[in-house]
Amino acid sequence: MSTHKHVDMICLALCLGIILVVSGLLIWQYPQARTEPAGEEPDYAQGLFSTDSVHTIDIAMEDWDAFLETCENEEYTMCTVTIDGEQVENIAIRAKGNTSLSSVKTYGNDRYSFKLEFDHYQEGGNFQGLDKLSLNNCIQDNTYMKDYLTYQLMNDFGMASPLCSYAWITVNGEDWGLYLAVEGVEESFLDRNYGSVQGELYKPDSMDMGGGRGFGGDFQMPEEFSFEDMEGMEGPENFDPSTMEMPEGMEPPAGGQMSQRGEMPNMGGFGGMGSDDVKLVYTDDSFDSYANIFNNPKTGITDADKTRLIQSLKTLNEGTDIESVVDVEGVIRYFVVHNFVCNGDSYTGSMVHNYYLYEEDGVLSMIPWDYNLAFGGFRSGGDATSLVNTSIDEPVSGGTVEDRPMLAWIFRHEEYTARYHQYVADFLTYFTSGEFEAEFDRVAEMIAPYVEKDPTKFCTYEEFRTGVDTLREFCLLRAESIQGQLAGSTEQVDASHLTLSDMGSMGMGGGMGGPGGEMPDFEGEMPTPSTGGNGSPPNGRGGGGMPQAPPEVWSGGPPSFG
Repeated sequence: MSTHKHVDMICLALCLGIILVVSGLLIWQYPQARTEPAGEEPDYAQGLFSTDSVHTIDIAMEDWDAFLETCENEEYTMCTVTIDGEQVENIAIRAKGNTSLSSVKTYGNDRYSFKLEFDHYQEGGNFQGLDKLSLNNCIQDNTYMKDYLTYQLMNDFGMASPLCSYAWITVNGEDWGLYLAVEGVEESFLDRNYGSVQGELYKPDSMDMGGGRGFGGDFQMPEEFSFEDMEGMEGPENFDPSTMEMPEGMEPPAGGQMSQRGEMPNMGGFGGMGSDDVKLVYTDDSFDSYANIFNNPKTGITDADKTRLIQSLKTLNEGTDIESVVDVEGVIRYFVVHNFVCNGDSYTGSMVHNYYLYEEDGVLSMIPWDYNLAFGGFRSGGDATSLVNTSIDEPVSGGTVEDRPMLAWIFRHEEYTARYHQYVADFLTYFTSGEFEAEFDRVAEMIAPYVEKDPTKFCTYEEFRTGVDTLREFCLLRAESIQGQLAGSTEQVDASHLTLSDMGSMGMGGGMGGPGGEMPDFEGEMPTPSTGGNGSPPNGRGGGGMPQAPPEVWSGGPPSFG
């Protein structure tokens, strides 16, 4: 009897061992399987951020007009909000954004993005466990879907990424517009993704163009700068900025002409190439060398935290013991999705911002943020074929891969490059299986009626429909191009029939100055804000852009991804 017991125990141990080995192989073979957050799933994950319907948020405030007049100051005001019928009082609200905040007036509009803080006036205040909520106005995004699509792709591919859903906003019971509700990357986000044991969170940023909360420390401009460096923008010859009416918060350079190849003023990153610290370049051990990181913490930090982060950056830049200072799995996943969506307004772009840096026990992670200018929106024009075929191994604009240490390590080591390529291949199955198109169309049909009746939208309904069709086609062509890249093909996928600015872009309506997205030939002043983006008359609250003929067939919009 005893012998049988021993035999049974040995067999059981062998079976368990086999199961563990097979499980490990499956995890490696199918890396696209979602990594569950370390924390307990809060109620808001399946409540406010469920993606099967458009939610409702009413903002109640005594003097809304007075609040709008002070929005660019980003001052908090108390309000009451009712979310999906549930009322929450004593909530703090302020406008949010950087260049997008100061750009709202350019549209002759007051459709600001907002931040709601449930714990601002009362400690521990929350809604379904959520402490901070962003309401994004979808500015410069005719599709309403770039942020949404990217966050869902990030989440479904196992990234620690903000949750989001669509919300119909009313103010004191009156329609205001369709917004994207986004989970704030703060305490609740950290609890959901990292549990009770957490590290430090930063939002590195050296951009300060007015109307935002950047710190703008020591931007490093190239010795010779041309407008061609600015992601497809073209500048006029003999452009004199001293005669140009600058956006509020930006100062023209002192005197003198600035030729097309001339020297640009330090405008906190506009057209610049980001400071070394936000690129995550190791300079030295001085705290001051990383001001644009340490001046932007989202958690309380100490000198010990700063020292630890600097040492991690040093090891990262040396490229020797990567696994000791980088969340290899998470960062590779981040760049798989990030490089797919072609976002020039990011860590891999010329401004080098719009990401969160998470550090725990010296290990660094990237958290995605702000993709309304993805899919070519930052270019304000340009060739769609070129963008669709952007190299997944050389995705940096306004610099090189070696100029971005958090990306460079992937391509310095063959084993990491191979893993990156494998993850890219796994990611593409979402697009090649037909799942993307089905989900994309479902969500487009869901939000279309809300876009049509949106009284404050920045584009016309026809522009929205055209933009959504373009985004859908762009994603499918991008997947096709990347498949070819993985197979070693040098043949480009033709996307010449697509117009990038149809999806929205920097500037007004279809792009700064016109549907083609080229920079206008300034003659003393910026285009008059009271006109629509492409010369159309204002509709009172937005609608900038020359209406385009609706397509014969509207194929839909992006996915809800669950």
